[in-house]
Amino acid sequence: MEIAALYVASYIVGSIPTAYLIGRLAKGVDIRRFGSGNVGGSNVFEHVGKRWVVPMAFSEAVVKGGGPIWAGMYLLDLERSSALLIGAPLLALAGNNWSPFLRMQGGRGIAVTAGALLAFSPPLLAIAAFIAIGGWALTKSSGIWVLIALAFLPVGALFFPGGFSVVWFGGDLPVVWYGLGVLGIVSLKRLSSNWAPLPEGLPRKKVLFNRLVRDRDVDDRTQWVNRMPGATP
Repeated sequence: MEIAALYVASYIVGSIPTAYLIGRLAKGVDIRRFGSGNVGGSNVFEHVGKRWVVPMAFSEAVVKGGGPIWAGMYLLDLERSSALLIGAPLLALAGNNWSPFLRMQGGRGIAVTAGALLAFSPPLLAIAAFIAIGGWALTKSSGIWVLIALAFLPVGALFFPGGFSVVWFGGDLPVVWYGLGVLGIVSLKRLSSNWAPLPEGLPRKKVLFNRLVRDRDVDDRTQWVNRMPGATP
């Protein structure tokens, strides 16, 4: 019963649409109608204000991402390596990405994932962040490098457990499964893109490729992030 309560609480807390609420309260806008339509930090930065990204990221990383793991460890006495523990952050991520409060719309869950990794394995988080940020610094394209960093998670979990020692075989198997779960959930979210219809005039395969790899429908990032209500891709 305690595990079930943790899972339910994780999903409900994860489902709270922090970025949407910030957009409504701070600027009176529905950020789903602006730019990428994503209910996340990048859209808050572009269309609400950069100062709001920090409290939003803190809420999503610490409360949604790390919170379920720390609750399981310190309230339910679960080991960090317990297979039962990985369900909680994955449910929080699913709730964030498909919030029932927003008719199953939501964000990508990158901040939520980062918070969970902070609780699971700080070394793994540091390396994944280095891949994503370093790749963006070199290419100015974040979508592909975030995807590469997510793909690294299940592999990296075999070598970098919760501590800073290196384990070549056996690693943290639950974190491996967590990494696979994150990769699957985020990839599915990118492809579904808040249930947005495919833009006219572009081949389906091209749009789906852009969504998965570039995290947008079109090639031009500036055109994508600057869309306004009523605009088409």
